[in-house]
Amino acid sequence: MANLRIKLVKSLNGRLDNHIATAKSLGLHKIGNETVQPDNPQTRGKIAKIGYLLQVTEE
Repeated sequence: MANLRIKLVKSLNGRLDNHIATAKSLGLHKIGNETVQPDNPQTRGKIAKIGYLLQVTEE
């Protein structure tokens, strides 16, 4: 199964509480943090919700 490399490229300051919670559930806490997540519907849903804060590449 493929993986996704997800990087936080915009600040969480001033964002909606549920958007901040979604970022933290992906393991992203501050700008520049990267994580590798499995490519599944749950991860894709999180990316769809806060995609404007992220940079996503496939591995």
